[in-house]
Amino acid sequence: MNYHTGETVVLTRTRKRRQEVAELLQQLLEKHPHERIYVAWDNASTHQDEEIEAVVRGAAGRLVLLYLPTYSPWLNPIEMLWRHFRREVTHCELFENVEALLVASHAFFDRYNLRPGGVRSIIGSHPAQLP
Repeated sequence: MNYHTGETVVLTRTRKRRQEVAELLQQLLEKHPHERIYVAWDNASTHQDEEIEAVVRGAAGRLVLLYLPTYSPWLNPIEMLWRHFRREVTHCELFENVEALLVASHAFFDRYNLRPGGVRSIIGSHPAQLP
């Protein structure tokens, strides 16, 4: 999730291992080829690996991982979006199969990517006004 624009990038994978996390970071770099990217990062085991470090080194300073203190979800803006996602998509919902859950999940993010101000409102970001 881009804190300033509200745009989200979603990868759907069967597992969330180090390789998939490294792939997400690489996609962020490709999506923003000229910007410096800051990622709020918790201490999950999938966030600590040589594959992750290789992506960071390969980014040559364009990717900065901001490590958050352990057990501090209130410091990570994505947690507010996840809370909203659960409330809107999965709360009290029984999906017929995984595919139906994926359709509902992608619909949520597609809808918010069409109006990124909604995401900024959820996470409490206020982008700087340009002259």
